[in-house]
Amino acid sequence: MHRSNSRILSLGVLLAFAGAIALPSLTAQAEKKAPAEATPPAKGGGKGGGAGGAPLRVSAITLTPTPLAEKISATGSLRADEGVELQPETNGKIVAINFTEGAKVKRGDLLLKLNDAELRATLQRTVFRRELAEVKERRLAQLLETKSVNQQDYDAAASEVSVQRAEVALVEAQLAKMEIRAPFDGVVGLRFVSEGAFVTPTIRVATLQRLEQLKVDFSVPEKYAPRIRVGSPLTFVVDGGDRKYSGKIYAIDPKIDAGTRTVLIRAICPNPDGRLLPGAFANVEFTLAEVADALLVPASAVIPGLTEKNVFVVRDGKAVRRAVQTGMRTESNVQIVEGLAPGDVVVTSGVQLLRAGQAVQIAGAEPAKAATKKTAETTGKKARPSGD
Repeated sequence: MHRSNSRILSLGVLLAFAGAIALPSLTAQAEKKAPAEATPPAKGGGKGGGAGGAPLRVSAITLTPTPLAEKISATGSLRADEGVELQPETNGKIVAINFTEGAKVKRGDLLLKLNDAELRATLQRTVFRRELAEVKERRLAQLLETKSVNQQDYDAAASEVSVQRAEVALVEAQLAKMEIRAPFDGVVGLRFVSEGAFVTPTIRVATLQRLEQLKVDFSVPEKYAPRIRVGSPLTFVVDGGDRKYSGKIYAIDPKIDAGTRTVLIRAICPNPDGRLLPGAFANVEFTLAEVADALLVPASAVIPGLTEKNVFVVRDGKAVRRAVQTGMRTESNVQIVEGLAPGDVVVTSGVQLLRAGQAVQIAGAEPAKAATKKTAETTGKKARPSGD
């Protein structure tokens, strides 16, 4: 019994000694762990930050009124002011070609002649018959005055005169078809026939073009048709060249093509040096409207929605969502017609990461807006301590 009590006492002394040694170490570890557990994590930490976190770095521009022209580009073709294909009106053998290829001709110039010997003989015969009928009619007229002939005989003679005159006119018209004359001043093209060839009305002899001024035909979507005005200026370039030519709209087709939903526009342009040729491909550009004080933002700054479009502006170092209405577009910018004012600082990058009220720091702005950029960055820096 005494020995058992002695063992228990010895074991208790050893446990007490071990506890006295381990207690300081455990206390130190608990004191180191307690501050870390007591400190809550910062809200909104990490990339993007919340209202109390690090500001999001974005790019922005300051809006300034800028002249803007709404322009339309279209493709078209050049046409001669007047142009025809020269073709005979009747069958016949070519006996004379009176033009040089590529030469200028005047209206009424004889360009080509077919064999008309048979028709000329016919004309001579009808002229003789007409003259004979006229002599007979004059004689009967004198006899009618003395009542030597009746009225019926004179009427028959007068009618014969009219018939013979019509016969002469008919042959003269047939003779006119044996010639091809220039219908207007212009430049005759290459010929496709030779002297001695037999031609029909389906054979093309040559072309004739008036080139002092040309027409430009092009089409635009039907939605622009009500805004196009006769007399509006335009410019165009032809394929293979960079020189710009000027013209003006002078006619608008009164109907819309149901197949393409476009309206055909015709412009006219001077061509004094003859450098432009009919049939050339043209890239046309003309102005529909001009705005002297348009507000433009990059297209990437506009956030499309189901019912409205939005942008973010910077106010007091924070992002503010603004609903806007857009107007005209250019290759990279969009016109804002409602929702913004000159001087507003619009976020142009990182808009998909932004939330309304989020702190931002402007990382870059256009060089022309350096002063505005400095003010915006200062505002962003002052906003930082409030989140720490």
